[in-house]
Amino acid sequence: MEKREELYAGKAKSVFKTDDPDRFVLSFRDDTSAFDGLKVEQLARKGMVNNKFNAFIMQTLQAAGIPTHFEKLLSDNEALVKRLDMLPVECVVRNIAAGSLVKRLGVEEGSNLTPPTYELFLKNDALHDPMINESLAESFAWAKPEQLAKMKTLTYQVNDVLKQLFLDAGMLLVDYKLEFGVFNDGEIYLGDEFSPDGCRLWDKDTREKLDKDRFRQGLGNVVESYELVGRRLGIDFDA
Repeated sequence: MEKREELYAGKAKSVFKTDDPDRFVLSFRDDTSAFDGLKVEQLARKGMVNNKFNAFIMQTLQAAGIPTHFEKLLSDNEALVKRLDMLPVECVVRNIAAGSLVKRLGVEEGSNLTPPTYELFLKNDALHDPMINESLAESFAWAKPEQLAKMKTLTYQVNDVLKQLFLDAGMLLVDYKLEFGVFNDGEIYLGDEFSPDGCRLWDKDTREKLDKDRFRQGLGNVVESYELVGRRLGIDFDA
């Protein structure tokens, strides 16, 4: 597999073309940002930690029958993935009230949500990723009805798998976002990444925050907390 020119550089990852038109190289950088890029720092080892963390989660989901774009690790900071036509809709599940939900509705942080909530957001940095619904997604052709239905089903399946996975390791999966895309076979696959950058994780007993909120809120030990989460799951970051 030959890595070729850079196709896209996001806030923390870059995508490179390969000599296979159906495969990309996903490169995890040490860049860390919050508040739509207003707070940006470089955190040593973060790219490696998120790359290996994501690989573990994606393989766990694949073993549970959930299709993902992940194929294999290439290096500490790079992975080979399927080339997807990404849908500009983020799917968010919340098991516990936190973050924007608390601000938006004035509810207490830490309240259990039964059943978990499911929300959609338009992936658009310039508009700060506004909340949308299925009707808007269909009307503006951001996604087809059958795609939205599949994305919702897969998002809840992910919740069933990962909520228990983290709970077994002494952690609470508070909330998370997922992105999906269409492969050349016409099917929906989970894309992007799943790491502490895109979810909230708390210690089950102390409710200490172990995710990107440590960066957002200036709590420190960001990468160390990511590694702690991974080690609890059995990930060996030095392998």
